[in-house]
Amino acid sequence: MAAAVVAASVLPAGAAAPAEGEVRVPVRYAHQRLDWRPCGDGSPLECAWMAVPRDWHHPDAGPDLTVAVSRHRATGPGGRRGVLMTAAGGPGASGLDRPAGLVKGEPGLSAAYDVVGFDQRGVGRSTRPVCQTDEEFRELFAHDFRDRSPAAVRGVLRRSRALARDCAARGGGLPPYLTTEQTVRDMDLFRALLGVRKISYYGPSYATMIGAYYATLFPRRVERMVLDSNVGWAGSWEEFETGQPKSFQRRFERDFLPWLAKYDAVYHYGRTAREAKARWEARRRALAEHPVTVGEALVGPNQLDNGTIRALYNAEEGFPALASALVALDSGDDARPDGRQAAEKLFGSYLSPAFLAEFFSVTCGDTAWNRDLDTWLERSARDSSALPLAGARELAFASVCAYWPSGPAPKVRVTGAGLPTTLMLASVHDPATHYEAAVKDHRALRGSRLVTVAGGDHGQFHDGNACVDGIVTTYLLTGRAPARDTTCPAVPLPAPEAASGK
Repeated sequence: MAAAVVAASVLPAGAAAPAEGEVRVPVRYAHQRLDWRPCGDGSPLECAWMAVPRDWHHPDAGPDLTVAVSRHRATGPGGRRGVLMTAAGGPGASGLDRPAGLVKGEPGLSAAYDVVGFDQRGVGRSTRPVCQTDEEFRELFAHDFRDRSPAAVRGVLRRSRALARDCAARGGGLPPYLTTEQTVRDMDLFRALLGVRKISYYGPSYATMIGAYYATLFPRRVERMVLDSNVGWAGSWEEFETGQPKSFQRRFERDFLPWLAKYDAVYHYGRTAREAKARWEARRRALAEHPVTVGEALVGPNQLDNGTIRALYNAEEGFPALASALVALDSGDDARPDGRQAAEKLFGSYLSPAFLAEFFSVTCGDTAWNRDLDTWLERSARDSSALPLAGARELAFASVCAYWPSGPAPKVRVTGAGLPTTLMLASVHDPATHYEAAVKDHRALRGSRLVTVAGGDHGQFHDGNACVDGIVTTYLLTGRAPARDTTCPAVPLPAPEAASGK
């Protein structure tokens, strides 16, 4: 989509000076004016588009990219205190609608801030690459990642190599420039075009890395910052992602399976966590031999893994849905319609070729990866055996990065130098952004305050936790952070009304 920008007669605040990250903003970008219009489809937001260079370090070396941006205007202009920027996780998720969710139920934030968001380069309504068709992408998950036979392993490597090759060949030259460092320079142009010298920021999941990198490159542009469920930006993507098999298995075995056993009278899936796990494993073995069709979804062993992984992110939404879907799989043709719908929804979709084009561009391009396949074959064999839920797919994901062409992204070392107090949130059983990474991030970000949640959901703000919500809103509205690291109790796990499987 072409950028809807208009030349401005007055330079936006801060746009003329060289960026703190030592990259000058060319005049043709700094002199844009955002042409705000309704986003459409009943959205309460306004949208616009801005042009950015493909490569901020060589702005004349390639075609411009378009970045879609959005805003929710402050409802109390008399008390308006500034701009609160937010971004999406993934990498690969859309952030354009995030301002609407952030202000929902938060009249104080809605009144005090213009809340703005964006689809980062490579995502959603911004310029994005096309790497594979839906059919090619489905092949990536069409088999059984636990199968370690020579033929199966060769197949995993072949499909991962094809994905890396297809992104390089079909991506329009974009993947090397879809990095976190390039994204935060887009952010700072957005800030300048909004006419403000500083922003506050809220970012969950991968957006914590976006925020941490922005704060490192532009510390004097930051007023307040909340980083929720932190990826391991203090280290490398390789280090962070090799910690995920442990955290997903921990969430599955210590939270979901005991919860499922507690409600055996509802789901009849086992009276103990061990019994429930044995039944889940039996179902997986059966699907490996004979995949089943539920609605339009073909469910095999990888689809069972994928749906289970998805359900672990949020207990309130995910645990009952997964339990009902498991019952429906066991019930076969006798499953109730709502149970079959739950199974089709949970096991029938996982990620997308568009999502993974951005995901691998960022995770393979931001930081260096070990490209020795023997190392990954050995490690993935161990993790597939000991931590199989996410460990089984480790070889497929890591080998994409092992085959990925080396990119130009500079390593950004986060220290917290020059920043105001930053608020960090993390839960001890978060499956996707493990607590160990958050602790390491906290140590790297000098002057930060860590709020630990004694639970397991991914994403703490607006998760029904009054303790967390109170700390975050107080901080964003007044600047007051806890005097020291603190802990909030967990949100109670949900109690199901009835099984919907049979």
